[in-house]
Amino acid sequence: MNRPNQRRAATLALLTALAAGTAGAQDLGAYRALAASLDAAAEARPTSAERALTSLDRAETAYAALAPTLHNRQLTAGLKTALDGARGALARTPAEVQAQVLLARGLMRKALYDQTMTRLMEASANGAPQVRLLGREFGLSGEAASALARDAAAGRPERVAWRLQRAAAAKVGAALSATPARRTPAAYLSLARAAGWFTVVQDAGGAGGLRVAAFDEALRQLTAGDTAALAASLRTLRQGAGAVSRSLATPPTVTAPVPDSPTQSQKVGETTPATPPSPAAQPESPTTEVQPANPIPTGERGVDAAYAALGRALTAAGHGDGAGTREALGRAGAALTAVPDRMRAASGYEAFSGNLAAAAAHRSPRPEDVQALIAGLGALEREAAGERPSRLDALSAGAARLFGGGLRAAVFLGLALLALVPLYLLNLAFGGRNPSWRAISAALVLLLLPVFLEGAFGFVGWLGDITGTRFLAGATTLTLSQGAYGAPLWAVTAALGIGLAAFGFRGLCVQFGLLGGGSAGTPANTTSLDWDEEPS
Repeated sequence: MNRPNQRRAATLALLTALAAGTAGAQDLGAYRALAASLDAAAEARPTSAERALTSLDRAETAYAALAPTLHNRQLTAGLKTALDGARGALARTPAEVQAQVLLARGLMRKALYDQTMTRLMEASANGAPQVRLLGREFGLSGEAASALARDAAAGRPERVAWRLQRAAAAKVGAALSATPARRTPAAYLSLARAAGWFTVVQDAGGAGGLRVAAFDEALRQLTAGDTAALAASLRTLRQGAGAVSRSLATPPTVTAPVPDSPTQSQKVGETTPATPPSPAAQPESPTTEVQPANPIPTGERGVDAAYAALGRALTAAGHGDGAGTREALGRAGAALTAVPDRMRAASGYEAFSGNLAAAAAHRSPRPEDVQALIAGLGALEREAAGERPSRLDALSAGAARLFGGGLRAAVFLGLALLALVPLYLLNLAFGGRNPSWRAISAALVLLLLPVFLEGAFGFVGWLGDITGTRFLAGATTLTLSQGAYGAPLWAVTAALGIGLAAFGFRGLCVQFGLLGGGSAGTPANTTSLDWDEEPS
């Protein structure tokens, strides 16, 4: 993280230039190629600068095809500067290369967002491919992506802008929640990621006084090692990000009929304007949704949103979806900024925020990690209400924070390998001819099976999450601790193991004459008995 002044000046100039967008169709193939090459360069740099350089060469080729379709000359020049900065940072730290890639990706997303919104306001049919690509870029999938496509096809650019800005605001909150007030490469990258995503929402109505300059100041403090000032800046940024998320919590006014199906009629109370309004000019109160007679206070909605996000994170963790889990945890962190003041004033608030940020930074998060966070949020609610929090919840939260991700995967892999030692020694000492010893060996395998599964598949899942290979990341679902189905399987294997162990040890007791049925002429304390053979 050297040359901070030059980099901060370039970052501020480039990000400030993102406010304006112009119409025109982009080369989506070149966009995808550039995005893939930049991501590959950032991923390769920690292990191989040569492979990162090869990826940046491909990125330059893709940029040459994309640049003519970018009509904002300032943005085009800024993207070129970011690519040159990434190439120049190859000789420095991996974090600098990754930060330059984050900057370039932010510029690309902002360009695609601006030009797509302009085309949608001209005619909804113009931007269908761009909208699909935007949905993927902003991490929308499933029903969220389908809703985005429906709004675009129905001519509701204000709803398209709202959905994308809401996704970007959640990513800003997640990145800020994962940024500790310490001078580390991880904090630097998280803060750079937050700044990149903020470019999309900087013009949103709820941004208030939050500006790109605040992110630049926080980056300056981080590179200078001024942790006290950095902590204050992070609090301000998180409060601003929370205000943006709250302003985007409700959809904008629907001003045109948008049938979800060909037979759906226009809703009562909606009007059709001559031209679609600008997304930034939309009020924040919806007219198409029924409001409750007794609206829930904003702070309570923040608690409910945090619980909902943690529930989605639990579902994603159960499926071995590490990226989905971290994204949901990021939304929980953003919702946490909107909880009631009494909860923020509680002594456990900072600890819970730290646990949430640590969980969001873990690779291959597990369901029990999220369950500990849910319990921690409940404990925070009880503390805010004047009740005594559970020490067991605090212990679980601390264990999830410290014993997770790569540490958990490595420990259980080591235990699985060590578990092979007693099995080998047992076979070496007693062989496999005696059925009693074979039963004991099989029992030991069954009783150690949870350790084997956790060590092998947990480590494979962790590697899959790091490399982005979904097939490998899903290997954690084969462990017995991943879902509710693991408990009955564990009970079955444990019962079989206990039964085989009892059978084997009973056979040995009979062989030694300790139980009836053994050889009557063999004393129990003999030292000449062949342990590997059954008594004749």
